[in-house]
Amino acid sequence: MTVELSMLFWTVVLAAGQMVVAVLLTMTKISLPELAGNRDDLPSADGMAGRAKRAHTNMLESLPLFAILILVAHVAGLTNEQTALGAQIFLGARLVYAIVYLVGIPWVRTGIWGVSVIGMIMIALPILAG
Repeated sequence: MTVELSMLFWTVVLAAGQMVVAVLLTMTKISLPELAGNRDDLPSADGMAGRAKRAHTNMLESLPLFAILILVAHVAGLTNEQTALGAQIFLGARLVYAIVYLVGIPWVRTGIWGVSVIGMIMIALPILAG
């Protein structure tokens, strides 16, 4: 398996882990019967639970873009050291992003998100040149 595909797999694992953390933290704010119901008029989760949900939502927004870049680079045979490093940077930044968001450090979180975008750009450049 290529480094890029491996990073895609571990990014999915991270997204699943973020989902579990968000659910567990939300259960401390909202009862299980409310969460298992139709979720009409569900109270909003605040604090760490809310941040966990927002971090997970942000990951779900980024994951399809990352996956498409990885798969296009892989299928087109355009993977190289740069795309591998870009994929590693993306995953590492997303892991740090999730932790920093959970803890609640706003400006650092935004900078780390920017680093993850740089990782995606590193993957996209050989595709654009190819």
